[in-house]
Amino acid sequence: MKRSSALASLLFLLGMLLPLLGMPASAEATTVQVVPVKGPIGPATSDFLVRAIEAAAADGADLVLLEIDTPGGLDTSMRTMVEAILDAPLPVIGYVAPPGARAASAGTFILYATHLAAMAPGTNLGAATPVQIGGDAGERSAHATKAMEDAAALLRSLATMRDRDPKFAESAVREAKSLTAEEALKAGVIELIAPDRAELLRRVDGRMVELKSGPALIDAADPAIVESQPDWRYQLLAIITDPNVAAILMLVGIYGIIFELYSPGLVGPGLVGAICLLLGLYALQVLPVSFAGLALLLLGIILVIAEAFVPSFGALGLGGIVAFVAGAVLLVDTDVPGFGVSPWLIGAVAIVTSGIFLLALGLALRSHRRPVVTGAEAVLAGRGTVVDWADGEGHVRLEGEIWAARGPDDLASDTPVTVEARDGLVLVVAPQPPGG
Repeated sequence: MKRSSALASLLFLLGMLLPLLGMPASAEATTVQVVPVKGPIGPATSDFLVRAIEAAAADGADLVLLEIDTPGGLDTSMRTMVEAILDAPLPVIGYVAPPGARAASAGTFILYATHLAAMAPGTNLGAATPVQIGGDAGERSAHATKAMEDAAALLRSLATMRDRDPKFAESAVREAKSLTAEEALKAGVIELIAPDRAELLRRVDGRMVELKSGPALIDAADPAIVESQPDWRYQLLAIITDPNVAAILMLVGIYGIIFELYSPGLVGPGLVGAICLLLGLYALQVLPVSFAGLALLLLGIILVIAEAFVPSFGALGLGGIVAFVAGAVLLVDTDVPGFGVSPWLIGAVAIVTSGIFLLALGLALRSHRRPVVTGAEAVLAGRGTVVDWADGEGHVRLEGEIWAARGPDDLASDTPVTVEARDGLVLVVAPQPPGG
């Protein structure tokens, strides 16, 4: 009886332990990589997003969450980001947040490219019409038409790929239409509205999305959140790709190299100038630069420098300042917010350059009016003293030097004389007038 009771107890304990033995030691938590897409879209933002998606895939993350709040940006940077999202080996969710945020212009394309699109209440998207400046009216019209057709085709293709409303995609580009979060959900532009990140992840858990490699199930239950923070590379790119900074780097670079050529061996100006020039050229390479504006900018700098060598009485310097201002205005061929050269910077540089030019011109005129104090011409009108004299010839001491001289017969030693002319190495002198 006791043996049967002990056996029954043992079997009961084994039955309780078997399920535990079959369970894993610890379930691996889902990892969500949160990537902020804030401010104007430019080279720094696109580089940051591409590297963040690559890092998330390499670290084994299960999901990338883009938190979007942007007024738009550069077309080239936006397309780089769209390509990175489409090629992502893991699901990418676009989330316009917090309330008051927007996914305007380039942000609309990025949101359409994501595998799931969501918005917080009080947000909006749209106004995706491409904008451009530069050229005459006909060129602007032709360029705007091509850009609009290209942008509309891209947004329609993204809408078809993600099974979203293509009609709004068309109107967002052609008519700059915008939608609130509620309107976007009703129109089928986004998949859901969520008030915060936690609610968003709860509602997307278990959804199927289509990756480039095939269908994938989103696992966002009890996720571990990893925040992607802008690093030094992002900060550097954000600074040097600011058109204002790029223009300043170009100026510093050119002036530094010029100073080095004027004073060979200083090393410092040339080194700083070369670094700034290379950084400025890199920034101009990734920005939508107008070559006419860049040419005018360089021409203005060259003309101002040439003024110091060519006696043009200010014509070259004035022309250089005008060319520089015109070039700075036309330098960046877009009116996307955050990617224009500030009028204050243009005015400040023009004023400083004009001041330097006027200062150099004033010093040159003052130097021209001064009497010559060195060389052969400096001897004329000089004052000296007779050293020895006989029959209208002798020697005089002038500025510490002994010169052969000729003049009146009645001169004597230690008589103060004035140089009236010079005949080769012989001075023509005369007595100094009384009180002279």
